[in-house]
Amino acid sequence: MGKERAVQLAYSEFQGAMLDEAKRRRKAAKIIAVLGHFLGRAPGDGPVLDGMTVADIGCSAGFIADELASAGARHAIGVDIDVPGLRKASERFGERVTFLCADGTALPFPDGSMDALVFNHIYEHVVDPDAVVKEMHRVLADDGVLYLGLGNRLGVMEPHYKLPFLSYLPPALADRYVRLSGRADHYHERFRTRGGLRRMLRDFHIWDYSLPVLVSPDRFAGGELFPGAAGRAAQAALARTPRPALRGLLPVVPTYLWVATKTPRRPLGAALPQPPRSVRTP
Repeated sequence: MGKERAVQLAYSEFQGAMLDEAKRRRKAAKIIAVLGHFLGRAPGDGPVLDGMTVADIGCSAGFIADELASAGARHAIGVDIDVPGLRKASERFGERVTFLCADGTALPFPDGSMDALVFNHIYEHVVDPDAVVKEMHRVLADDGVLYLGLGNRLGVMEPHYKLPFLSYLPPALADRYVRLSGRADHYHERFRTRGGLRRMLRDFHIWDYSLPVLVSPDRFAGGELFPGAAGRAAQAALARTPRPALRGLLPVVPTYLWVATKTPRRPLGAALPQPPRSVRTP
């Protein structure tokens, strides 16, 4: 199936969310907060990514890469095949971020050269996500960290087209669904279940921050996850839900937030009401 899929070029030209600067910077704040907790760098301890070489794989218009530079990265790099997005990114942020047009299956970095990588909501768009993951493993330092934002096939509401159960369908039916909705001509994205994502990342050691961020969104710059009165009520309910019940929700959580490493490491941040949990690896 993967060989039949076309590469999504110029993604920012037809997916306007990639140009929503405020939203992209909020996502970056969440990414940096999660990495900060894992690395044990609390607010007030100085820049979270101080002195690190960091790459955003799938950077598009560069807003997240720019925030990585603001978080203290010694070298911040954005990588994508989205040429219009890269052009916009370079024009705005090129003085402090290096932008490269490169395929994720052949990253232009030496082995073990990256202190941190960000791979946020990208895997479902690429033709061969397993090959991209293999490349990230190659270029990540032995003591490096990889942030992963991973959509779940069993999340009820598909995040790109806001159509319920779209990602549950086989490709032909999904194509019909998006066409009937008038939102696209073709459904390119391919999501995996939690089990499929674990297999994709089988060479990494992983800590799951999905529930910690949901239960303590303010701690992770995720206040926008629960807008309005209804959102506050939902957040309060989650905070009161026993841990075993929360873990029972994991198979249908719409997005997984994972931190992965090549060698065994543990989160160094302060205790949380719902702590990150290890995702079993071989």
